[in-house]
Amino acid sequence: MKLDDVLAGYVTGVRGRDALALAVLLARQAHARLTVATVRPPANSTPGPARAEESAWRAYLREQAEATLAQARELVAELGAVEAEYVTHTHRGSGRGLVELARRRGAGVVVIGSAPGGSGLSGGLGGGLGGGRGRISVGSTADQLLHSSSVPVLLAPRGYGERPPAAFDRLTVAYRRGPGCDAAVKDAAGTAAALGVPLRLVTLLISSGRRARIEEEMLVRLRDRAAADLEAAARAQRSPGRPAGRPVEVEVLEGRNVAQALATTSWLPGEMIICASSDTGPLRRVFLGDTSIKIVRASTCPVMILTREP
Repeated sequence: MKLDDVLAGYVTGVRGRDALALAVLLARQAHARLTVATVRPPANSTPGPARAEESAWRAYLREQAEATLAQARELVAELGAVEAEYVTHTHRGSGRGLVELARRRGAGVVVIGSAPGGSGLSGGLGGGLGGGRGRISVGSTADQLLHSSSVPVLLAPRGYGERPPAAFDRLTVAYRRGPGCDAAVKDAAGTAAALGVPLRLVTLLISSGRRARIEEEMLVRLRDRAAADLEAAARAQRSPGRPAGRPVEVEVLEGRNVAQALATTSWLPGEMIICASSDTGPLRRVFLGDTSIKIVRASTCPVMILTREP
């Protein structure tokens, strides 16, 4: 994972501030370049007398984009006084526009805020599905990114920009043994070293809550297997071939659903969760799986979805 160029998608309002707060924090701690982008719709060309109306529409879109970026400049100065470049990109879809812009500019990660509502709202550069204050809503923009981006996507919870942490404190990887998650752990370990924070690996164990003997016996085996897999993944990051770093924490989180499991552990103010893309998705693209979307919707801290690596 590259952290040398952070691309933040920005719209006016709370969700734009959330995205900028997270992007500024990441760029500052990773000593990365920051690009702030707004995606505006194209002005459809029409023949004949409508040319005059088209010209006015183009001027309006240009003025709106300029005003949006002017507001972004003020917020960036307020949030962290980091140097940033401000760009406007034209595309019919805000998420697809960010995917295209990230590819053109060679960005290492795209950062967006949560959608403004909880019902799959369209438009804007918000992140949609579920999510109140302090949670992440996945709408059309995020959905486009989370199923096609060629770089990792980082989502900010709603309200993150009101009291952002001073720094990242820890990276937590949602781990389940397999090539995708093993590659994610390797990426996350490098990112944790670059940010100067510890790494934690957690496995979510979902149980029915019933305590029939056969179910309890199965849970014991699952707990043992999850703990062994976590230790093996952590041990791989401490192998002689890798540079010495901070200890890797491991933890099995158990609950009746993903939200309950996540609530059984402590989360630091500057925490970030990292999820691997689904093993069924395309290579070198972000593709959100069923468990990852549940983690995104239940998380109270930023979540980064990595691309699927071979």
